[in-house]
Amino acid sequence: MGLDLILGNLLAPPVLFFALGMAATLLRSDLEIPQAVTRGLSLYLLFSIGMHGGAELAAAGFSTTTLTPMLAGILASALIPLSTFGLLRRRIGAADAAAIGATYGSISAVTFITATSFLDARQIDWSGSMVAAMALMESPAILAGVLLARRAGVTAPQSEPGSQSGSQAELLREAFLNGPVFLLLGALTIGLLTGDEGWRSVAPFADAPFRGVLCLFLLDMGLIAARRLSALRESGAFLIGTAIGLPLVHASLAILAARALTMSPGDALLFTVLCASASYIAVPAAIRIALPQANPSLFLPMALALTFPFNVALGIPLYQWVIELLWRLP
Repeated sequence: MGLDLILGNLLAPPVLFFALGMAATLLRSDLEIPQAVTRGLSLYLLFSIGMHGGAELAAAGFSTTTLTPMLAGILASALIPLSTFGLLRRRIGAADAAAIGATYGSISAVTFITATSFLDARQIDWSGSMVAAMALMESPAILAGVLLARRAGVTAPQSEPGSQSGSQAELLREAFLNGPVFLLLGALTIGLLTGDEGWRSVAPFADAPFRGVLCLFLLDMGLIAARRLSALRESGAFLIGTAIGLPLVHASLAILAARALTMSPGDALLFTVLCASASYIAVPAAIRIALPQANPSLFLPMALALTFPFNVALGIPLYQWVIELLWRLP
């Protein structure tokens, strides 16, 4: 059963387009997607998943069942940087350890969206509260990573007197008001306010083309991920292993937590994917502001060239297989 899930996922169009993008870069093709187009695709995906999640949340209402995944997500986002920092600090230094901790405590929206497509293709239900959890998991990880670095003695960037407060304000703005998070929260709120009627009114645009747009976006992600492979030489064997090991450890703990919290199988997979993924958009932007001492050639290739492809190709079906086994137990 597990092998069938993995093979089925590897042969799904989104994953194949990701592989096509990687192949294009590795074979030195001149295939390229303009940055403006890529940004438009990403905005579309966030708009669609936010509206859908908000409508689902409106239908379910607010209760312990819907609020628990959100609180669990916030807690996981704050704790993962702490454990990752403790694991890595002595090997690579406080600034880089904090940056990697923030990267793995935060989430990959594209991995989450790919997982929702995986569930939809198999007609497995999932709830809108998981979209809210995704939106809420970006900021705690960024703030936790920066606080860990400060406590370890990594100084705040100061180019001129009084610039620290400005840097802190800029960090908070980046953590809470960066474009992807703002759009996701906004679309989620609009979907929540308009409910099923609002979702039906935008579904011809937001639902029908979704998988095709996801394929094009993953094609571009494949192009980018392959370009980052060369930077992995600087990471070394330990960090390369960490980029695969951390998702597996975090996924295992997330599955156990989801089981204890009696999440549905679909929600359990999405919660697991959120905990097992790593940010390569929001966190690098915030870390560049708050921790310029951190080396982006370490945490960015780990997240984009290793963890992201692993989760998209193998992790999602593997986690689903384990969830199906555990959820059959009494």
